[in-house]
Amino acid sequence: MVYSGPMGNHHEQPTPPASTVTEAEWDYTTRAVQSAISRGLGQSIGLPVHTAAAFQFGNLEEAQAEFAQGGGLSYARMQNPTVRMLEERLSSLEGAAHTLALASGQAATFTALMSVCRAGDHIVSASTLFGGSAGLLQNVLPLMSIETTFTDGSPEAMKAALRPNTRVLWAEMISNPSGDVADVAALAEVAHGAGALLAIDNTVGGAGYLARPLEHGADMSVQSLTKWAGGHGSAMGGSVSVGSSDLSRNLIFTEGEERSLLNLHGGAALAQRQRWLGASQLGMTLAPHSAFLLGQGLETVGVRLDRECATAQALAEWLSRHERVSAVSYCGLPEHPSYERAQRYLPRGKGAILTFDVPDPSRFLSRLQLLRIAPNLGDTRTLVVHPWTTTHGRVPEASRRAAGVGPQTIRMTVGLEDLADLQADIEQAL
Repeated sequence: MVYSGPMGNHHEQPTPPASTVTEAEWDYTTRAVQSAISRGLGQSIGLPVHTAAAFQFGNLEEAQAEFAQGGGLSYARMQNPTVRMLEERLSSLEGAAHTLALASGQAATFTALMSVCRAGDHIVSASTLFGGSAGLLQNVLPLMSIETTFTDGSPEAMKAALRPNTRVLWAEMISNPSGDVADVAALAEVAHGAGALLAIDNTVGGAGYLARPLEHGADMSVQSLTKWAGGHGSAMGGSVSVGSSDLSRNLIFTEGEERSLLNLHGGAALAQRQRWLGASQLGMTLAPHSAFLLGQGLETVGVRLDRECATAQALAEWLSRHERVSAVSYCGLPEHPSYERAQRYLPRGKGAILTFDVPDPSRFLSRLQLLRIAPNLGDTRTLVVHPWTTTHGRVPEASRRAAGVGPQTIRMTVGLEDLADLQADIEQAL
């Protein structure tokens, strides 16, 4: 039965134009709200939430094929329709071939590294890192006999630190909190020349809005979705995206794994291994409702970051002239060491995170009335924290200073408040 209402037959489809614009040609903001959503009668216009723990098969043969090949729906630890839609949207926004969404940014970082490393391998990393990443490299991976050499993040220093067993080069697109910008193209050349992979933490790059590392030669783009992708401090998640290159040569196989991964998945073998490792084996699964919230957050990430970057730039310029502020670090300032690289890699904005040094951090934080003290990033609200005693508090002092953190440093992640209101609160606190 076909329903015909005031607008006529709802099943009639207009004749498409002679030429159409494909999704790959859409602007980022269009893909953020349109990608991964099916079209047609009865389809929802947003991401639906699927809360099932398992999915049905019609017969034994269907079940056998899925468990042998993977890639479909069987058990929600490995795949869920809502999570899959989030992954498709992230792939579109990051310019990736495949994306795996997991329960946190730490889960994504661990999965990315362990998918290509084994006991006895070596990682070369920039020293300007998020405290959790530094802790993973310094405290957890050594338990598995995986060693990391920390450098200043320059291509020259990374190349000098290479060893025959180096598997991965690791850096942050925009480092937290110093704001250093990675020279991705040069780092990719160093990594690939040594037979290693380049993995970039793109958290501060805002889910591909500010930066798309894969376009510049990175092999993996990793991020905490809890931050700008979610944008409202309401859900945790992380993701690892891989490019379209055949990275199967970099896989480490266990007995019987080579046949199943390469024969069944070919160039997608690394992405499949990451799903097998992070979701199936380690169970770091993203909850469907969290995937729904993160998918909604992605729909406004571009709009939010335009505003946040503009406010961050204005605050950085203002603070750099303030008599009670001794230092400001923001890659949008000409005096920042990464200013030139920021012009190349960050055309839309220079990020929403900055640091500044004040004489008495305790007094400053206690006097704030509008800004909130919290360790998150990318929230709609402007948040500040004292990294020396919190996010980087357990990191060795030399590593803290190398990451751009000192005893007087305040880290600020800029939200959506009015610029004048933020300045007034900072002024009275200073």
